Amino acid sequence: MHKLLNKLISKGKGNNYTIDKDIPISYLISMVWSRTIMILRGKTIGLKNEGLLFVGHKVRIKCKTKISLGKCVTLADHCYIDALSKNGIQLGNNVSVGKFTRIEATGNMQHLGEGMRVGNNVGLGTDCFYGCAGGIQIGDDTIIGNLVTFHAENHIATDKGTPIRAQGVVRKGIIIKNKCWIGAKATILDGVILEQGCIVAAGAVLKEGKYEAFGIYGGVPAKLIRYRND
Repeated sequence: MHKLLNKLISKGKGNNYTIDKDIPISYLISMVWSRTIMILRGKTIGLKNEGLLFVGHKVRIKCKTKISLGKCVTLADHCYIDALSKNGIQLGNNVSVGKFTRIEATGNMQHLGEGMRVGNNVGLGTDCFYGCAGGIQIGDDTIIGNLVTFHAENHIATDKGTPIRAQGVVRKGIIIKNKCWIGAKATILDGVILEQGCIVAAGAVLKEGKYEAFGIYGGVPAKLIRYRND
């Protein structure tokens, strides 16, 4: 059974995939059954996609016409996606969206958000939040840990006599380039540009700015710890 599943998964993903030989057959049978049910949900949920779509239990989608999916995309249990925005939500090939993750493209009905674009082979961890009013771009082969939050919008608070909620917002967007790894519970704020191959430590807060390629960043606010090639 292991060999058959390796062949099927590799074909679906478009690259070699090998299941650990120590996984019990009973576990594999349960997994196959679960994934089969997810495929059936994917065929009935009404989302356009280029290949297999796996949809978990109690997934909620709003503004489906603004969602574009590649091949072999997984939306795990209890995901919530509101794609209302100028550019919609685009997920590439082999993208997985973890359980209880929320993607919200517009926070204010007076001004449509920009949306979110995710490249190929990206894992979006469980219990994450993506506020993409100002636009979020995530490059290929990037890993997002659990409980990570993105906030592509910032409130204006310059006038002390006016409530902050009435002063409007600024939106600069967030760009995460290819092959990055963002650790659990990190916070990514508006205006961040994370260059290729960076690592963000668990719990770090990235404020507005450009972070150089292959750097390891940690702390509150995050600072360069060292480069990966040091």
